[in-house]
Amino acid sequence: MVPIILKQGGPVAILLAVLAVVALAVFLERALHLHRAQINVAEFLNGIRTVLKKASVMEAIAICDATPGPVPRVVKAAILTRDQGRDRVREAVEEAGLAEVPPLERRLNLLATLCHLAPLLGLLGTVLGLMDVFAELERQGLYAHVTQVSGGVWRALVNMALGVGISIPAYAAYNYLVSRVHALVVDMERAAAEIVHIVADGNGEPRPS
Repeated sequence: MVPIILKQGGPVAILLAVLAVVALAVFLERALHLHRAQINVAEFLNGIRTVLKKASVMEAIAICDATPGPVPRVVKAAILTRDQGRDRVREAVEEAGLAEVPPLERRLNLLATLCHLAPLLGLLGTVLGLMDVFAELERQGLYAHVTQVSGGVWRALVNMALGVGISIPAYAAYNYLVSRVHALVVDMERAAAEIVHIVADGNGEPRPS
């Protein structure tokens, strides 16, 4: 079925198929990366708080190094600057947080671009298909048979359908990934505020909610 559709759609349909494969690869890679970066922030901070109350700074750093995701790296930045005052700790976690955002957003712009390119390529294929139809009609005039123009019509319809059909799930995938990045950024902000309180005040007690 797919080879037949690509054959009827022509070169633009093949290009759209390549675009779809790239979009799927980007989505799967980003979704897996963001899934690995997600941790239980409350549980992680409770563990760090317990370790720091025992003055086991090296153990706390080791926990941060062993835990994947941006939150542990933000927490580690605060621990490393714990003796330099609250302002320096806050500055360190802000710097660490800013450094973590670009890797989370990597290749999202590519996926957004593919979302916009798909329907435009589909439109291009549609126009080229209709041009073939009118060229055939111009050559054959009133004697043109339906089979002589059906190829161009098929090309137009297939490319438009592929363009829209690829763009819709790609756009949904892009929005899903953006929401996951936003959730991680919120986790970092929450962890940053909490770890500043923990290491700067030095009491290790949780803040009242």
